[in-house]
Amino acid sequence: MTAPTRTASRAERNPAVRALARVGLATIGLLHILIGGIALAIAFGGTGDADQSGALQAIVAVPGGLFVVWLCVAGLIVLALWQILVAVTVQGAGKRLTELGKCVVYGFLAGVAASIALGGGHDASSSEKTMSARLLAMPGGVFVLALVGLGIVAGGIVFLRNGITHRFERDLRLPPNAIAGITTTLGRVGYIAKGIALVLVGGLVVTGAITYDPQKAGGLDGSLKALVGLPFGPVLLALIALGLIAYGVFWLVRSVAARL
Repeated sequence: MTAPTRTASRAERNPAVRALARVGLATIGLLHILIGGIALAIAFGGTGDADQSGALQAIVAVPGGLFVVWLCVAGLIVLALWQILVAVTVQGAGKRLTELGKCVVYGFLAGVAASIALGGGHDASSSEKTMSARLLAMPGGVFVLALVGLGIVAGGIVFLRNGITHRFERDLRLPPNAIAGITTTLGRVGYIAKGIALVLVGGLVVTGAITYDPQKAGGLDGSLKALVGLPFGPVLLALIALGLIAYGVFWLVRSVAARL
């Protein structure tokens, strides 16, 4: 074991670091529960933004919510740094890239949460449409946007595979008890639901690239709302919403019960 690896391993075992990492895991769970709840409301004719921005703004709107969002920011930052520590200690280039990818995602979420906590707001759907429009205006941008969409679809397929084959259980460290069984069931449902949601998002991004229409590349919120106008769309949206809620509960239980 090299000196950097030993240092990373010691930091990874630090109780304070692990405690804040659990806050980060709980934040992921809370966001998915809220996104699922907003999506469920939309399925029944309600309004709201069914994405991370809408979820965080819903937290800020309640008494004490601003403190909770700042706690989420701290937890997500530590969770992002945690993934770097894990990337240093794991074996294999593929696993390291996976952990670094998680670091980028958690870091991005921390930035979104900090922006909302500071009162700046963050319209994820609008930002994604603006980015898509800029890409389409660039030479070769249509191919880049299509590749981004295909990458999101690929990510969704990975989630579907992990949910169907229970592959996510390989990285799930839970004591062998009844909670573990419930958690894995929630995980299976949640992974499949999130996989479907990501495939929808990626599919609309690819469609936006092919049709030169950035309005179709509106992210998770736009993709879920697009279901409402389809035959049986509200039913499908409600099922996906319940799956996202299950995925969020899975992360909440994992944040408390999993061995880090």
